[in-house]
Amino acid sequence: MTTEHPSAPVISVTPADGLIDEPRRIVVSGLAPDELVAITARTARSGGSRWDSQATFMADAQGVVDLTRDAPVGGDYAEVAPMGLLWSQYPDEGVSQEIYADDVMQPLVTSLTAETADGVTAGAELVQRFAGPGVTRRELREEGLVGTVFTPAGEGPHPVVIVLNGSGGGINEARGALFAAHGYQALALGYFKAPGLSPYITGTPLEYFETALNWARRELAPRDGFVAVSGQSRGGELALLLGATYPDLVSAVIAYVPGAMVHGAQGAGDPARGDWQGITWTLGGKALTHLWQDNKAVHWHPWAGDAPPDRHHSVFFEGLKDRELAVRARIPVEKIAGPVLLISGRDDRAWPSSLYSRMVVSTLERHGNVPLVRHLDFDDAGHAINLPFVPTTQIVRAHPVSKVPYTSGGTPSGNARADLGSWQGVLAFLQDVTGR
Repeated sequence: MTTEHPSAPVISVTPADGLIDEPRRIVVSGLAPDELVAITARTARSGGSRWDSQATFMADAQGVVDLTRDAPVGGDYAEVAPMGLLWSQYPDEGVSQEIYADDVMQPLVTSLTAETADGVTAGAELVQRFAGPGVTRRELREEGLVGTVFTPAGEGPHPVVIVLNGSGGGINEARGALFAAHGYQALALGYFKAPGLSPYITGTPLEYFETALNWARRELAPRDGFVAVSGQSRGGELALLLGATYPDLVSAVIAYVPGAMVHGAQGAGDPARGDWQGITWTLGGKALTHLWQDNKAVHWHPWAGDAPPDRHHSVFFEGLKDRELAVRARIPVEKIAGPVLLISGRDDRAWPSSLYSRMVVSTLERHGNVPLVRHLDFDDAGHAINLPFVPTTQIVRAHPVSKVPYTSGGTPSGNARADLGSWQGVLAFLQDVTGR
């Protein structure tokens, strides 16, 4: 049985071209009333991977499907979600972590195809950009520093944000470019697994970041001297640690899914230097005490092939039972001088970022030294809180350094909400503390 169309179907995207964090309205019109239409989204991403999703919708009495209003009747997601076709995408080869573009100065382009039951199709493109108009990119290779500087369009000076990756290492250019698109000069700073640097996190000196903070203040000439540090996971631990170690240099801290303790090298460690129990950070040539340093309560860990429980974060709860060591490994966040934003997922299965964030908030509020403390804690979200409107389906993954599989936690839908809510919260926080 075929359906007679009142007109040829049309799929539209509004706006068709914009920043990656900009929500879009996707509409299919020209359908018959109550007609079913399948919409496919296909995106080429980093490393040549291809990501796809599909969802089927039923048209209303006017022959229209509007993703800001309509939930699918079947497919890769199951709720009203205007950008669900993007965050529900899966890689064509089953497992991939490469959700960005090879070159962040180039956009991600998603092809949308709407197809009716009788094979009538319509197509459109959705373009997502990391760098807005006028944003410039230049590599930093000075004073031993390795990173990328993104500068906004328009006259400066601009507030500065230093962006730090987590235990995957590398340089987080995507987040740096998007900060610049919103008016912040960004230094996406590598500290391991980047050109010319160690492939491991083991033995990273905090003086490297002191050099970066001083370089940013001198060379980037931040507006009102404002230099924030933003980090994810181990980078979140590091952001808090830098704020506590160099309070005169760090104007604000943004800590995504952070640790409240100094941890050992874990899955990013050098196997020749102790791997899980190896040192991570040094200061003045001395190793900082960490939670796995002769811990009396921990008898297994997920980075040595031991069979872990469903949640890898259980080992961190075990670690905290060695109370004397936990006290010595605690980051002295009360030494932070500027505003602090903490972001966590309540279903974080990599480590307990929600608990760690609450510990930090409690300490900061008890001491009362910090002018502003915010904590965004997301239901059904895990460890991989990312930029908005990117795929959230790869919850079980192999660690990029150790190659040990782990579960980051959350659900695709919950993680997508956290991606958007956290980024909106970061922009609001920066606006409030910089007066922009």
